[in-house]
Amino acid sequence: MRSRARRKPMSEINMVPFIDIMMVMLVAFMVAAPMMSQGIKVQLPKTDSAPMEVPKGKEPLIVSVKADGSYYLNLESTGKKALSLQVISERVAKIKRARPDTLVLIEGDERVSYGKVVAAMASLQDAGVSDVGLMTDPRELN
Repeated sequence: MRSRARRKPMSEINMVPFIDIMMVMLVAFMVAAPMMSQGIKVQLPKTDSAPMEVPKGKEPLIVSVKADGSYYLNLESTGKKALSLQVISERVAKIKRARPDTLVLIEGDERVSYGKVVAAMASLQDAGVSDVGLMTDPRELN
């Protein structure tokens, strides 16, 4: 007589390898997430203005003006490459036409000429973007 060993039914799947893979992916995303934020380092002027509410899930378009007068746009496609005002205005206008509720902000370094920030605002206005905000840092209390 043969003895028949009891086998596990095929419906039981070992979940441990799947959990291991998910944990590795979670750690990878946690490490990579801080590197994904795009932006140009500028030293914003300090003011006492109240912070503006940005709707959740709606990333604003930020036009950066560095101290040397170069312009940048916070899109993945542009990276950290300086762009002309014409190119920035065209791209921002195209995005605003597709999503009119997109917030557009200008962050100008406090050492940049006032004329460079005004030129950015005028270029955006000429491209049909009428609602542009300015970014500042809050003043520190003494």
